[in-house]
Amino acid sequence: MSEPAAKKEQYSVIGKSVPKVDAYDKATGRARYTGDLKVPNALVGKILRSPHAHARIISIDTSKAEQLPGVKAVITAKDVPSVMYGISPARYDENIFAVEKVLYVGDKVAAVAAVDEETAVKALNLIDVEYEVLPPVLDPFRAMDPDQPQLHEQYPRNISVEIHQNFGDVDKALADAYHVRTDTFSGTRAAHVPMEPHAALSKWEGGKLTITCSTQSPHYFQYHIARVFGLKMGDVRVLKSYVGGGFGGKLEPSGAEYVSAALAMKTGRPVKLVFDRWEVFVHHRGRHPQHITLTTGVTKEGKLLGCHARFIIDGGAYTSLGIASAYYAGAMLPLIYMFDHYRFDGFRVHTNLPSCGAQRGHGAPQPRFAFESQLDMIAKDLGMDSIDIRLVNARKPDTMTPNEFKVNSCAFTEAIQKARRISGWDEKKGKLASGKGIGIGCGGFISGNGYPIYRTRLPHAGAVIKVSEQGDIATLYTGAVDIGQGSDTVLAQMAAEAMGIDFEDIKLVTADTETTPHDFGAYASRQTLMSGWAVKEAGEEVRRQVLELAAEMLEANVEDMNVDRRVIYVKGSPEKSIPFERVANEFFITRGPLVGRGKYAPPKLGGSFKGAPVGTSPAYSFAAQISQVETDEETGQVMVTDVWDVHDCGQVINPTLLHAQVEGALFMGMGEAMYEAMVFDANGKPLNANLGDYRIPTALDVPQVVSDLVDSYEPAGPWGVKEVGEGATLPTMGSYANAIYDAIGIRIYDMPLTPEKVWRAIEQRKRQEREAAEKK
Repeated sequence: MSEPAAKKEQYSVIGKSVPKVDAYDKATGRARYTGDLKVPNALVGKILRSPHAHARIISIDTSKAEQLPGVKAVITAKDVPSVMYGISPARYDENIFAVEKVLYVGDKVAAVAAVDEETAVKALNLIDVEYEVLPPVLDPFRAMDPDQPQLHEQYPRNISVEIHQNFGDVDKALADAYHVRTDTFSGTRAAHVPMEPHAALSKWEGGKLTITCSTQSPHYFQYHIARVFGLKMGDVRVLKSYVGGGFGGKLEPSGAEYVSAALAMKTGRPVKLVFDRWEVFVHHRGRHPQHITLTTGVTKEGKLLGCHARFIIDGGAYTSLGIASAYYAGAMLPLIYMFDHYRFDGFRVHTNLPSCGAQRGHGAPQPRFAFESQLDMIAKDLGMDSIDIRLVNARKPDTMTPNEFKVNSCAFTEAIQKARRISGWDEKKGKLASGKGIGIGCGGFISGNGYPIYRTRLPHAGAVIKVSEQGDIATLYTGAVDIGQGSDTVLAQMAAEAMGIDFEDIKLVTADTETTPHDFGAYASRQTLMSGWAVKEAGEEVRRQVLELAAEMLEANVEDMNVDRRVIYVKGSPEKSIPFERVANEFFITRGPLVGRGKYAPPKLGGSFKGAPVGTSPAYSFAAQISQVETDEETGQVMVTDVWDVHDCGQVINPTLLHAQVEGALFMGMGEAMYEAMVFDANGKPLNANLGDYRIPTALDVPQVVSDLVDSYEPAGPWGVKEVGEGATLPTMGSYANAIYDAIGIRIYDMPLTPEKVWRAIEQRKRQEREAAEKK
């Protein structure tokens, strides 16, 4: 569904690449992150973490640490509330400190507050903890066996989430299919690796707790911190400082917030607690390792008939955001292709490894890798081109998925066709020189989910715009969170467009639970659509008020009034005009503060079956990604040389930021596809929890990227917008795997696609070829 071109040309502010509002501060180093903050009389907090993956706590002796000069507090589980926390009331399973058992290397045992970091570290070394080491559960397949140790009493067989969803008649669809394939794939435990570690600065003054932290959702933090400490929400204030990356890892409160708050409440002094890099890795809350078996049936022409997806998901020690991730893994699988019969069986199990949670794409990238890989294999079995089979099955606009996701706009077919054209697919596929190949992967994602992340009876977003007394500046108050993606800039553009003023005249107050209206924050690619609706509504309320007053001042009908770039005028009579600031000033004098308010709550979406809300969204993006690789068959080394990404993301608010989001998502997908994996020894101890041993792409690894768009307009989004920030991660893994197959005829079923795996697969093929030759 496209918006008329004439309407697009009327935009004055949106659709243009303006600089990020925080660009200067970040480029010059003036931006202050939580770890940079200094306040008088502040203490340094440090957490003592378990050296064992699974152990019973026999005793904790803190006396030596308490006697160390400069130590102001030492706390353990007995000094803090025993209230459990998590994401869902049905899965609250984590305490501020371990109470009876530690469940992974890095589990929180005790903490200290001291006058400086050196003293705090010394104090940690003086805490004596006696453990009874227990056998660790490290294999997600064996974790469900009855003879395995039980991590949580409330989860029999260590299963925290069990999902069984069935739509249509999968058995009949597979029986009727011309061709059926069953393949098994696996993804790895990948980490977010934000540049900035988790950090919090807590103050306790006059019965009020104030926490400044690196967060993706201040209002979510406020709710859960108040709940755990038994405080009224109004007695907890959460402020976001600059955030150096989150990607889902800073969506839930961590030990930094809970422990610094507990120490501040005990000492009466501010406490700053910053994770070191090892702590960031063991806190994790990143990608779940998934083991995926797909059975898919198609017609002779390649039309998908049905699919059965079976998942074993390693959730680590605690549930965290794992319920949603587990449901997303299956729920998003039928989004981008049209078929009617789908069954999803999933088990998220606990192991004595770091807890997994939300990471860019929230459970969906690994299943997408599996499906895109299998679809290529099916195409080869049928003698079809990889793009042709996708065009046969591509989702159409105004359709419904088998699990009842309503899709409005959808230019997926156009995206595939454009990617085919700009990449030179038809000239390259199967025709490149030895060791070179090209492959396609596709994806799509939500534009905010249709259910609240916690609590109900609240709008997903609110916004307030207050115009200054002289009418020269408008301040946008929003709880939306800029974590580097540029949402502050985009929302400022939306506010200016809605009001009819210049982008430069918008100031922002953001992400402070004390001063900004409720917003669920930065997750699920929601802010441009959901926070944007609230901002648009607030801006339009200001616009309406100034036009009504301007009509009186110009003796015109309000229906004939318009405002653009700070000039209010009568349509058809531009000589009859008046500056915005004059009207705004008159409004303040005669009618009081000029304020606009807006909110957004999604319509009721999805079905009524168990888990139906997860994955529901007002709008969905679609993307096609084609990658070209070069492989060295002697070493297994794979170099991705070129990527073409074509996205259906609705109306573009800021083109430069949009393409930056695509490239960032793509590079993150590249890391997970080619390099990244947390590695543990036989006792559950992490072996590469540092930036020297955990491999991520560098500037020398990233390919040439062409980021392109197709025309699209989403009726459920303000000005037709929808997501782009996570959707470009989903196609990457499949496109690389398919390109490697095109290059050397080797299919890798488990990520990451490392040189060792490629080399071993090549060597195995050579052995098989030799054995076949010897038999002849």
